Amino acid sequence: MSLPTIVFSHGSESGPWGSKIRAMSGMAKGLGCAIDSIDYQGIADPTERADKLTGACESISGDIILVGSSMGGHVAAAAATPVEAIGLFVLAPAFYMPGYEELTPLPPRIPIEIVHGWGDEIVPPENSIRYARECAATLHLLNGDHRLTNNIDEINFFLERFIIRISVRESA
Repeated sequence: MSLPTIVFSHGSESGPWGSKIRAMSGMAKGLGCAIDSIDYQGIADPTERADKLTGACESISGDIILVGSSMGGHVAAAAATPVEAIGLFVLAPAFYMPGYEELTPLPPRIPIEIVHGWGDEIVPPENSIRYARECAATLHLLNGDHRLTNNIDEINFFLERFIIRISVRESA
């Protein structure tokens, strides 16, 4: 089984190696995946971020799974089709935000898994429910807030299963 490269996209208020990305990347490395995390600091425009992600993925050979949190989830979803990702795993993705609903990317035609906290005070969990319903994504609603900092064990459990499931499917 050939394992994909996992490419992380952070949210607007964090950096490329925040605590969640460090924890998820450690788990992915443990599986044998190559990892990368794109630095979007200083780039506020989600389209510019998606272009940067697309450009960064051009040098990656082999399969790619995109992982993003908050605005990074939006960016990963927007870049998934151009980079020909085999999977999309997003945390509290910034979909259907007031005034920017039309910017929500169309769901790529790949396996999608969403993790969202019921107590999210920034992106309503209903936004992820709507997106998941529209594309038949797997959705995990957890007892957590927007940052999901206290849910990293659950997130790693779901991400590990997602990586393995997608990798087995691609190698079959």
